[in-house]
Amino acid sequence: MPSMLAIRVHECGGPEKLQLDDIPLPEPGAGEVRVRVEAAGVNFLDTYERSGLYPIRLPFTLGKEVAGVVSALGPGIAAVAIGDRVASARALGGYAGEAIVPVAQLVPIPAGIPTPPAAALLLQGLTAHYLACDTFPLKPGDTALVHAAAGGVGLLLVQIAKRRGARVLAAAGSDAKAALARAAGADETIVYDHENFTAAARRLTGGRGVDVVYDGVGQFTFEGSLSSLRPRGMLVSYGNASGPVPPFSPLVLSKKGSLFLTRPTLGDYTSTPAELRSRAGELFRWVAEGSLTVRIGGTFPLAAAAEAHRALESRQTTGKLLLLPGA
Repeated sequence: MPSMLAIRVHECGGPEKLQLDDIPLPEPGAGEVRVRVEAAGVNFLDTYERSGLYPIRLPFTLGKEVAGVVSALGPGIAAVAIGDRVASARALGGYAGEAIVPVAQLVPIPAGIPTPPAAALLLQGLTAHYLACDTFPLKPGDTALVHAAAGGVGLLLVQIAKRRGARVLAAAGSDAKAALARAAGADETIVYDHENFTAAARRLTGGRGVDVVYDGVGQFTFEGSLSSLRPRGMLVSYGNASGPVPPFSPLVLSKKGSLFLTRPTLGDYTSTPAELRSRAGELFRWVAEGSLTVRIGGTFPLAAAAEAHRALESRQTTGKLLLLPGA
C-alpha cells in the first residue's frame, strides 16, 4: 500500500508531542481531492489543536493550510483536474506529503504566484481580509490598533487597513518588529516593552481612544484592548496567542463606553465557495500587482515541525512560517 510521511498527534501537549509517522496514502472521497503538499502553513491554530485547547479526536494529522498540486480526484469531481495548482486553508491533515481537501475549500493559485507565497498568504490573508473588510469594515478616518503587527496576520492586516484608508497604530514586541510594521505602512508604532499600549493608544488619539482593536494575542492584551477603545468602539478578538481570554462580565462593556466585542472565525467569513474564492482572488490580485507583500519568516522540513512550533510560540518570529514536505 502506498504510504507517506505525516506529522501526527497521538497525545495532546507541547511541541514534543508532534510525531513523524509513515501512514497510508489517503484516498479522496466524494467531494474531495488529494493534494501533493509543496508548502504547509504553520499557524497558532495548529498549536491550539496540538495542545488540546481546540479538542480533536486522537490521533490526527495536524495542519489545515496547504498549497500544492492536485494528485487525485474523488468520485465525480469535475471542477478541478489532476495537475492543477491549488491552495486551501481547510485541508484535512496538511502536515504531510499529501492531504485531502474538500473541493469546496480549494482556490486556484494564479499563474505567476509561486507556491510558497500562496501557502503563506491564504489562512492569514483571508483572516486579515475579513477582519478589515467585514468584521469592522474600515474606512477613511477610522483609527485601528493592530496587535502583534509584525506577525503573519498583523503585517497583512496593516497593509489592508491602509488600503482602506484607515490610520493604523501597530503594536509589536520589539523595535525590529515595529520597524517591519512601519515598513508595511503603519502610521504609528508601539513597542510593548517601551510603553503601555493602552496609554499610547489614548495619547495617539488625543485621549479619545481607537475605533477598533484587532487582537489576536488574547489573554495578555484583552483588558488593555478594551481600555484602548473610544465609546461604542469594537474589540475584535480573533486569536489566543497568549492563552484564551478568561470569563468576564458583559457589564464591563457598558462601563467602558457601550463597547462591542466579537470573536469571529474564518469559517463564518468564507461560508460559501463563492465567498472564499472572492476573498482569495482579491488577495492574489493584490500580490500580483505588488500592492500586498507576503513575508515568509522561516521555512522548515516536515520532520522539524516541532521546531517550527517552538519558534512560533516563542513570539520571536515575524511573518509566516512554512513547512516544506519535499525538503
